[in-house]
Amino acid sequence: MGRNLVGLYPGTFDPLTLGHVDIVKRAARIVDTLIVGVAVNTGKTPMFDLRERLEMLNEVVAPIAEDTGTVIEAREIEGLLVHYARQCGASIVIRGLRAVTDFDYEFQMVGMNARLAPDIESVFLTASETHQFIASRLVKEVGLMGGEVHHFLPKAITARVEARCAEMRAKTG
Repeated sequence: MGRNLVGLYPGTFDPLTLGHVDIVKRAARIVDTLIVGVAVNTGKTPMFDLRERLEMLNEVVAPIAEDTGTVIEAREIEGLLVHYARQCGASIVIRGLRAVTDFDYEFQMVGMNARLAPDIESVFLTASETHQFIASRLVKEVGLMGGEVHHFLPKAITARVEARCAEMRAKTG
């Protein structure tokens, strides 16, 4: 039996964007099992709670898993990233890069992770040109200001994100 290469793609995915989906699709061509790790970012107030983000991810990645034959699971990340990678059997951490500004931060993280876990590789996938500008933070800003966000989101979750933006606008307006 062959080796099962497990990759971990971590992020907050709040909300999940077409840029994230692009990275998931491309990562699914590289690994046998892809764990999409959803982090609880205590420094941010999320638009969606952890359970909601996991639900949306699982809904969006199920067809990708079916199309590619790759096992794709959305799971909560707990603790230090490299410790979690070891716990779930991941030998590579997949990171998406949109622009040079992402690289500086990611480069520092790779160095730290390599020191902590030299047996776990980091792989960068650059965003496709049509998705390079999409950031969850910007999608939230546009949606909270009443702008159209459907261009940046998977169809399966667009209505949910638009409804949450409307709820949040109503609370602050």
